[in-house]
Amino acid sequence: MSAVVIERDSLTEEAAPVSRRAVAIWAITAAFGLAIIGLIIDAPLAQAQNHPDFASAIYKAFSFVCHQIPERSFHLAGHQFAVCSRCTGLYAGFAAAALVYPLTRSLKSTETPPRFWLILAAVPLAVDFALTYFSIWQNTHFSRFSTGALLGSVAVFFIIPGLMELSYTIPRRLAGKSPKP
Repeated sequence: MSAVVIERDSLTEEAAPVSRRAVAIWAITAAFGLAIIGLIIDAPLAQAQNHPDFASAIYKAFSFVCHQIPERSFHLAGHQFAVCSRCTGLYAGFAAAALVYPLTRSLKSTETPPRFWLILAAVPLAVDFALTYFSIWQNTHFSRFSTGALLGSVAVFFIIPGLMELSYTIPRRLAGKSPKP
């Protein structure tokens, strides 16, 4: 009997096992997306359950990234979400796409799609905004949410590979080695 020795670098991408680091990055990214959605929904629930300090802290934190205009926000239990409907869509799309990412792309790959797809995903959001801004058309909760969700879900396919690449590059640079080609 002869033993076959296979060097790790000689394995093809398909045959190489998914690293724990890649799974951890994916899991942390998906958990982060879900946590953000949880906070967005927790704010009105906390307000309704007489926890104004907790709700106020959430609203304040999100006020740095969203205008929080009540007429442009979903409401739950008589109180508005922590962000507007477009931002809710961005975060919901991000969380949903992050969850299904391993079903659509390999966690071993750090390749991103062409930037064209990210720009294309932003076009409906820009059109929705512009038509309302110039008083040509009045957008709705649905149009704001869906255009935000589209952009948020496409962004995941750029963010996760970027985080994977960083997780391999930074430790190598700190150790004084050149990044892998």
